[in-house]
Amino acid sequence: MTSRLFFAFVLFCGGAALLHAAETPPAALLVLAKTDQALFIVDPATLTIVGQVPSGPDPHEVIASADGKFAYISNYGSGAYNTITVVDLVNQKALPVIDLGALRGPHGLTFVGGKLWFTAEGAKAIGSYDPATKKIDWILGTGQDRTHMIYVFPDLNRMVTSNVSSGTMTLIEKGNGPGRGFGRGPGGPPPPGGPGMPNGPGGRRGGGPTGGPQTNWTETVIPVGNGAEGFDVSQDGKEIWAANAQDGTISIIEVASKKVVQTLDANVRRANRLKFTPDGKLVFVSTLDGPDLAVFDAATRKDVQRVKIGHGAAGILMQPDGERAFVACTPDDYVAVIDVKSLEMTGKIAAGKQPDGLAWAVRK
Repeated sequence: MTSRLFFAFVLFCGGAALLHAAETPPAALLVLAKTDQALFIVDPATLTIVGQVPSGPDPHEVIASADGKFAYISNYGSGAYNTITVVDLVNQKALPVIDLGALRGPHGLTFVGGKLWFTAEGAKAIGSYDPATKKIDWILGTGQDRTHMIYVFPDLNRMVTSNVSSGTMTLIEKGNGPGRGFGRGPGGPPPPGGPGMPNGPGGRRGGGPTGGPQTNWTETVIPVGNGAEGFDVSQDGKEIWAANAQDGTISIIEVASKKVVQTLDANVRRANRLKFTPDGKLVFVSTLDGPDLAVFDAATRKDVQRVKIGHGAAGILMQPDGERAFVACTPDDYVAVIDVKSLEMTGKIAAGKQPDGLAWAVRK
């Protein structure tokens, strides 16, 4: 090959590589593929994959930062791992992991108030991580078995966790008066046990995660059904719906009274996730080995539709405008696209093997 031909060949290959490299769109769908141990970045407009980044071992849940520039992935391992993988979504590359130390089995994630909130199943605890200081700034023990998923209210005054093996939900509320025990506000001195890390996760009370003086946190443990895992909070913040995987029921908790006010015989055994639509009118429930996505009317509590999606499903994600829902059909190696108005599956996204956790990233 002459030098001229070789130079032309190099230019062609480089141009082809550039054509196949796609930028992360301003609004992106994030899909975790457990078998591939990868995060797939999907353009929701075209339903095509634009990027793939290593996720770390046994990825289960993913959440994006408020500015849409970073993703956080829990490396679960049923308590074997203690890391959260960080991904730069703009440059599509993995960053140094967050080492949780003794807090093993991270699973549920959410990003509220500028903080990353996580569960640590192996430690029976929850905590928050401050990306600005790169430190864990708060930990609170739950005393429950398999504290799995977490929801933090926007005002940071309440939190909810599901505790799978205990069959309970924990409602955590900010109280009055000084608190004791583990945790601190980000502005305070570090407690014993190392910089940025409390000296243990077993305390029932912790400091305030938003800074300032120590805060008293009260925990109300609410018995629900066996295997409570997937749950969501209604748009008005008044109800918590929890799907009980072993019982096939849904427990509806009134936040004000902190009690179960109704239990639905929902036929959702092996339930994995439960999500309200953005308008609050419908509730979607996925089951790990069922062929259908169950849809309930939030007002009437009635089962209104069973959408055929495959052989089982895990993660559910609502598009912010409420037009579509995305459901990770783990056994079938695709993400189902659901039209929320017609309640029909309108497409599939092949984003790796065993898709599970899903998230939405909007860059600001």
